Amino acid sequence: MSKSTKTFQTEVQQLLDLVIHSLYTKKEIYLRELISNASDAMDRLKFEGLTNDKLLEGDSELFIKLTPDKDTHSIVIEDNGIGMSAEELDTNLGTIANSGTKGFLKSLQEAKEQGVEDNQFIGQFGVGFYAAFMIAERVEVETRRAGETQGYKWESAGDGQYSVEDVDKESRGTKITLYLPEDGKYDEYLEEWRIKNIVKQYSDYITYPIKMDVTKTDYPQAAEGEDAPEPVTTIEEETLNSMKPIWRRSKSELTADDYNEFYKRISFDYTDPLEVIHYVAEGVTEFRSILFIPGMAPMDMFSREQKNGLQLYVKNIFITDECSELLPEYMRFIKGVVDSSDLPLNVSREMLQDDAIIRRIRKSLVNKVLSTLKDLKNKDADKYLKFWEHFGKVIKEGIHLDMENREKLNELVLFPSSKTELEKPVSLKEYVERMPEGQEEIYYISGESYEAVKASPHLEALNSKGYEVLFFIDPIDEWVAQSLTEYDGKKLKAIDRGDLDLDSEDEKKEKEEKLKGAEEEYKGLLETIQKDLDATVKEVRLSSRLTESAVCLVADEHGMNANMERIMKAMGQEFQPSKRILEVNPEHPVLSKMRELSTAGDVEKVKDYSSLLLNQALLAEGSPIQDPNKFSKLISELMVQA
Repeated sequence: MSKSTKTFQTEVQQLLDLVIHSLYTKKEIYLRELISNASDAMDRLKFEGLTNDKLLEGDSELFIKLTPDKDTHSIVIEDNGIGMSAEELDTNLGTIANSGTKGFLKSLQEAKEQGVEDNQFIGQFGVGFYAAFMIAERVEVETRRAGETQGYKWESAGDGQYSVEDVDKESRGTKITLYLPEDGKYDEYLEEWRIKNIVKQYSDYITYPIKMDVTKTDYPQAAEGEDAPEPVTTIEEETLNSMKPIWRRSKSELTADDYNEFYKRISFDYTDPLEVIHYVAEGVTEFRSILFIPGMAPMDMFSREQKNGLQLYVKNIFITDECSELLPEYMRFIKGVVDSSDLPLNVSREMLQDDAIIRRIRKSLVNKVLSTLKDLKNKDADKYLKFWEHFGKVIKEGIHLDMENREKLNELVLFPSSKTELEKPVSLKEYVERMPEGQEEIYYISGESYEAVKASPHLEALNSKGYEVLFFIDPIDEWVAQSLTEYDGKKLKAIDRGDLDLDSEDEKKEKEEKLKGAEEEYKGLLETIQKDLDATVKEVRLSSRLTESAVCLVADEHGMNANMERIMKAMGQEFQPSKRILEVNPEHPVLSKMRELSTAGDVEKVKDYSSLLLNQALLAEGSPIQDPNKFSKLISELMVQA
């Protein structure tokens, strides 16, 4: 066939302009695309060879060869795959999205239905090929289809036309030569180190060897008393990729060292992971993954600058190392890789086409992570405690944000309590299992620290009943409480909000009678205290929750407590401080003393005592007192009187 010149299909020229000027954000993508196409060509050769072994005659080893040439400003990407006929060459490179690979996938699907083993393919040759023009001012393609004797040469400068002619080609396969601009603009892509880096990043797990002749320089040692000999430079062929990815190997052939080494490579962490999740999903959506739970939280876990997401591969081809769509944000501590065989990509491979597939992968991964954590919690409590110490706060984010998996997350959450040490938090399941008879609710109190809530006067009545109280001492726990409203049919109740219903019917009647008498006895005093503290306190009432302390502050059932106010202030949020209820213990001696002073008409002393009671309640909950100087003076006077 004599040389013939043709014009690109209109859509191809439009695509070519798009690829060159705006489609890809990184020029280096060109090499990923051309290597992917070469891998496709060899996959196709193996597949067609199943029914026609003559196609496999010739080279026994399938490989990809890269040859940069600084003298000619060119780089060659050559494979010994299926090659192309004249018709395929014209169709694949002159007509958009009609690559042969696309049509072949249909044949492959039919073969799968007949029980023929699946092979891995990536993308559409006719589209990815045009990425070559991002760095090349002229591209030559020499190809010969397996089983044929005639070779062909395709050439274009990306200017709207291309030519095709017959050439002699000794072996099957395709040789693509990119001629770079003479001005050296893209000469970095001719450097050995640059090519190695691109292959390592994007094509390390292509299942065929990617080879390149590499310059090696040896510096022999000089003999004693002699000058150092001249360096010896040799050219050696080197395989640039590791080929078989760890996630495509079976668990049985992998060791802990294999997993640890891979984890450190992708995470840049120097410690071993706490847990490994090697997961192969089959069915409607198929993918392979290896996920890691780190041994410790990264410094930037709560930073907005932190990079989140898993590494995403499609049929062993690297796509991105920040696919944040694969896991919810509260699982941002998870490191790992996902490789999908089903995931379709757009022409740039930088955006996913089908969100539905991503959603299915995400759901499957989330379920796997949650089930792994549940097993870890049930089977290795010490290991789970280590996990919780580092990542408990972000798991709690999920309780507030992930409605779909809230029940599963509720099984994972741990809190310290009034019956445990800080280092030995309790699960909701454990709490419920040891609830005494008669307890109907799960009680909790929030505060700044374990020590602060442990000493809270709000605990007194519950301690006397033997009821356990959970300590919500992480700032996020206030938001968790808004979503974690019940567990196993038991409602969660804040003991510093609203009324507490702790007693049996008989106990209630007995207390009501006592309180009724005390209310009559202290009615006038309570009105006086209310008047003295009216600017700060919503109500003054007798308490049924105090057994030892004189006083405490209580928020309304749905009001904002002191801890929430502190958090809002720390966040710089504007809010209207709410007045709370001052509860006083009718059996505490201080109330009797104040009643005596009130009866005697010592108004100022009662007012001072009212101020002391309020400040005492504020200190007990960790809030600042209103007038430190006045408080200090009153305490000094009391000490002198004593």
